[in-house]
Amino acid sequence: MFLLFAAMAVFAALLWFRVIKINHPKGLKGADISSYQGQTDWAELSQHMDFVFVKATEGSGSTDDMFVENFTGAREAGLVAGAYHFFSFDSAGSTQAENFINALESTGQTEGMLPPVIDVELYGEYTDSPKPAEEAVPEIKAMISAIEEKYGTKPIIYTTLKTRFRYKEAFDGCMLWERNVFFRPLHNEWTFWQYSDSEKFDGYDGDEEFIDMNVFSGSMEDLESITLGAR
Repeated sequence: MFLLFAAMAVFAALLWFRVIKINHPKGLKGADISSYQGQTDWAELSQHMDFVFVKATEGSGSTDDMFVENFTGAREAGLVAGAYHFFSFDSAGSTQAENFINALESTGQTEGMLPPVIDVELYGEYTDSPKPAEEAVPEIKAMISAIEEKYGTKPIIYTTLKTRFRYKEAFDGCMLWERNVFFRPLHNEWTFWQYSDSEKFDGYDGDEEFIDMNVFSGSMEDLESITLGAR
């Protein structure tokens, strides 16, 4: 029995430190990327994926330094591209939407992009003491409404197991992009699944050596059908 528990502990450790990876989904693959990856050679990096989500903004006043360059570079490389906003629990949803929309519009390339993404995950002090749903849900809903009014579609929600259950009331009608780097999500409601946070490719030179990878739940035709202007 001791040997069994020891073997299980070793396996768990190897899984935790990404020495062993059991997520090998089939389908259309795509990265999510930000200024942490530094300068990007999109001609090189695009060879490893079919789509990409680029970080645009955070909270009500922050814009990723590489957003426009990354977004336009990805589009020019032929990738189906989208953009995401990191949601702040310390800021109004309406002003966060304004920040995000301003960044998107600055590209001049919103036509044909994937629906905007709101990344709702726990961070900092909220990791151990999450914002109560009765406070967070109205602000998430406000941001969703502003994006839907502007672009005629609900945003995609990037979520973790914890935030999906805690704030699921706010996500009604939105496509889900779920993070689970250890196992397949325990439900079939996801449209995108972030299955890895430890991939390495040529084509970028930032301080962050790894890239997150994701899989889409349908075909290329399905992916293109959800882009802005396709419906």
